[in-house]
Amino acid sequence: MGIKGSNILITGGSSGIGKETAKQLIALGAKVLITGRDEEKLNKVAQEIGAIPLLFDISDLKSIPAKSREAFILLEGRIDTLINNAGIGVFPRLGEITIENLESVYRTNVFGLTMLTQEIIKPLITQGYGNIINIGSTAALKGFDRGSVYAASKFAVRGLTQSWQSELRKYNIRVTLVNPSEVTTAFAVEDRVEREEEIKKLGTEEIAHTIVSTLQMRDKGFVPEVTVWATNPF
Repeated sequence: MGIKGSNILITGGSSGIGKETAKQLIALGAKVLITGRDEEKLNKVAQEIGAIPLLFDISDLKSIPAKSREAFILLEGRIDTLINNAGIGVFPRLGEITIENLESVYRTNVFGLTMLTQEIIKPLITQGYGNIINIGSTAALKGFDRGSVYAASKFAVRGLTQSWQSELRKYNIRVTLVNPSEVTTAFAVEDRVEREEEIKKLGTEEIAHTIVSTLQMRDKGFVPEVTVWATNPF
C-alpha cells in the first residue's frame, strides 16, 4: 500500500506504540486519526505530531457505532487502514482473579476491538481493499506467571485475526497480527507516564517500524503474523 495520501485510524494513539506509529506514518504522508481516553493528553499529542484527535474509550461498547461514524467524517469518508492498538492488562495469579479483572480487560482487548473492526470493515469491503493490523503480544503465543487474564485476551486476538484473514482475504483486505515482546511504554503503569527505554526491552520505534513495513508491502502480498523480540545484548 502506498502510505502517502492514505487515511489511517489508530486506537490508543496518544502514547506508546500508537503514538510512535502515528508519527512514522504522518512523516510518510498519511492522514492519521488517533483515539484516546484522556482528552488533554490526546489533544496535546495530536497537535505535537500532526494527527487528528478523537476522544474515544473503546471499552464503552455502546459508543462504538457513533464514534466509528465520527472517525469516517474526520477522515473525509475513507479509511484505508485500522490499527487496533488500544489495550490494557491486569496480572493476578490464579486464585486472585476476579470477574472484574476479566471483564475490564476483555471489554477493551477483545470486545471493543471486535466491535470497532466490525463497524470499520463494512466500507472496506465495499471499496474492495484495506488493512487491519491487530497489536497482539508474545503473550498471544505463550502464557506466563500472572498472565491468565492478559494472555487469554491476546490469545483471543490471535484467533480473531486468523478468522478475519480467512473471511476478508477474498475482498483484498489484509489482516496482520503484530506481536511485540515487552516494550518500554506506559502500559500497565497506573499514572500512565511513559517509562524510559530499557536496554533489554524494545522501544516503540521497532514496533512502529514493523507496522509501517507490513503496510508498505505492495497489495499483492501480506504478512499474516510477525513477532518482534529485543536482542537482549547484555
